Amino acid sequence: MLNADLPEPRPSLTNPGLIARAVERLGQGAGSSADIWRKLTDSYAVDLDAVAALLPCAEPEPLWLTARAGQRRRG
Repeated sequence: MLNADLPEPRPSLTNPGLIARAVERLGQGAGSSADIWRKLTDSYAVDLDAVAALLPCAEPEPLWLTARAGQRRRG
């Protein structure tokens, strides 16, 4: 659970360019996207939507999307 009483406030990253640089820097030593998320949110207060747009999607597309795309090609 989020601890609202942090001993020191984290700096905010709101600029997409700065977020991209931070993600790139943190990603060099990270083993996975989850590690990048953890390091980033431990160090900064960030717009999570902006970070999500920069990181690759870890979940595969649902099967019904690929089936629907196949139907459109045939029809």
